[in-house]
Order: sequence, then C-alpha cells, then structure tokens
Amino acid sequence: MPRVSQDQLDARRHEILTAARGCFARFGYEGATVRRLEEATGMSRGAIFHHFRDKESLFLAVAEDDAALMVETVARNGLVQVMRDLLDRAGTSDGDTAGWLGTQLEVSHRLRTDPAFAKRWAQRSAAIADATRERLQRQGEAGVLRKDVPVDVLTQFLELAYDGLVLHLATGRPPGDLARVLDLVEDAVRRH
Repeated sequence: MPRVSQDQLDARRHEILTAARGCFARFGYEGATVRRLEEATGMSRGAIFHHFRDKESLFLAVAEDDAALMVETVARNGLVQVMRDLLDRAGTSDGDTAGWLGTQLEVSHRLRTDPAFAKRWAQRSAAIADATRERLQRQGEAGVLRKDVPVDVLTQFLELAYDGLVLHLATGRPPGDLARVLDLVEDAVRRH
C-alpha cells in the first residue's frame, strides 16, 4: 500500500475542515449528522474520522482553526481589523464567510448549553481576549490609545462590538453602513 505524505494528510484534513465548516453553519451542530458530513466532504465516515476522533472533535477543530486565525489577525492588526475583514468578506458570495459566521453562532450556542464544551473552549476564548488586551497595551505604550478607560474595559468593549457584528451579519441583515460604524468603534478607543 502506498504511503501518504504528511502534506497529503494535511491537505485532506484542510478539505474536511472547510466542508465541515459549511455543514455546521448550515445545519448547526446537532443537524450536521455524520451522513451530512459525508455528503459535504465527499468522503466516507472512515476517512473523516481517521483525521478527527468524533463529530465533537471535528467541530472543535473547525472552531479552533477560526480562533487561531483570529488571534493572529488581532495580534498583528487588532480586533477592529478582524471586524473589517469580516465585513469585507460579508459583501461577497464567499461560502467560507457564511460558514465562519455560522460556526461562531454555533460556538455561542454550545457555550450556553454544553458545559463540557464551554470548559474546552475557555482557552481559545482567553487567547483571543489576551491577544486583544496585548494589542491594546502596545497601542497604549505607543501613545495612540485613550488613557481614561482601563485596557480591560476597552477589551470588553471591542469584544462586544465584534459579537454584535457577527450576530448582525449571521442573521442575514444587510451590512448597510457598518464600515462607518467600525470607524466609530475604532475612534472610541483612540486617544484624541
């Protein structure tokens, strides 16, 4: 039997994650049955679960992938940039953006209803908050951040704006003039 390279395994894993993201977004965690995951990925359950222990592990991997990309962007450019990128992609017919939004909503739902998931997710959530806080602290040291509000409060403010944007877009409401709203959010944390 021919050996499969690590690059091939990684590519297959990425294909599964991409297709599963869309399936979870469309049907929710409960509705994304193994049969639907097979249809979405075009792979057998054996192929899917060769890469992921079970459906929960697959969902968590999708959400972790999204969180890791978000942490990278936050560390480099801030949480407002994550929101701007999301808004830019929302104007396209990008199925990956819809999948990403759906995953975010499903994570929120599972955080409220599944204590074991909430416990596992706490680290990912903390990483995003930490990256936001560290970025704001660097901005404060550079003299561009307002000084009359503690960094922890500004972090919560940005997280709340992000959650609101995700909900707005995920429920299918039109983006309207949200770019200007994000300008206002960014201006609210800047020093004047």
